[in-house]
Amino acid sequence: MIEELVAASDVSLGESGADLRQAAIWPGVWALLSTCGVPRPLIVDAGGGSGGFAVPIAAAGYPVIVVDPSPDALAALRLRAAERGLDHQITAVQGDLGDLGDLVGVGRADVLLCHSVLDVVDDPATALAQALRVLRPGGTLSLLVAGQGAAVLRRVLAGRIDEAFAVFTGELGRAPRPSRRFSVADAVALVRRAGGEVTDVHGARIFTDLVPGERLSDPRVVESLRRLELAAARHESYRDLAAHLHVLARRPARQPHIDDHE
Repeated sequence: MIEELVAASDVSLGESGADLRQAAIWPGVWALLSTCGVPRPLIVDAGGGSGGFAVPIAAAGYPVIVVDPSPDALAALRLRAAERGLDHQITAVQGDLGDLGDLVGVGRADVLLCHSVLDVVDDPATALAQALRVLRPGGTLSLLVAGQGAAVLRRVLAGRIDEAFAVFTGELGRAPRPSRRFSVADAVALVRRAGGEVTDVHGARIFTDLVPGERLSDPRVVESLRRLELAAARHESYRDLAAHLHVLARRPARQPHIDDHE
């Protein structure tokens, strides 16, 4: 499936460390776009920044609204879109996660991307519940959160045992700015509390961050590592060690605790 994305969007995955770190995320995103049941779905990318996901998706022919609080990131996005001739496909809007309903419109989006946003909000469940309001009933969610297991493991390997324990217990990163990390159970519970129905969970960057950077200059190593990441992404024995957990979900046709207050 990831090969289909490469062909459709002219994105060469696996040629750099950054692309490799996203290799296990793209198949899930592409699956949402290709199976959402509408001919030309509207995608909202919350916290999409300079367009790491929005630009390839727009290049594949999908309209994308990027909502991000950073004016600098949005300026970079507009420049990238102009350079690729995608001005008509990408709309950049400044705002926060909680403002999505007002900025985009309730029930307007078919697919919502919420990548690496809930790690730094005060109340992830409430923020996600508000964000899900932009989805039409039956709309789908791609959620990316930081994995707790990988954060603990990396610190242990670096010899920072006390810090690893603080991450394990959730004490590290509570103040002054929250930096949350989630287990698979945490991530699933978060989506359910927000009113979403989880359809799939897999890991991203399970092994990539553990490989010395100089080894990634060898294309054969990169390709082997890409295949390993994709193979292990849904394997429960390895998923809990992922740097990121990728949760795919849908907004049910009926959500009383959200819709009844709209």
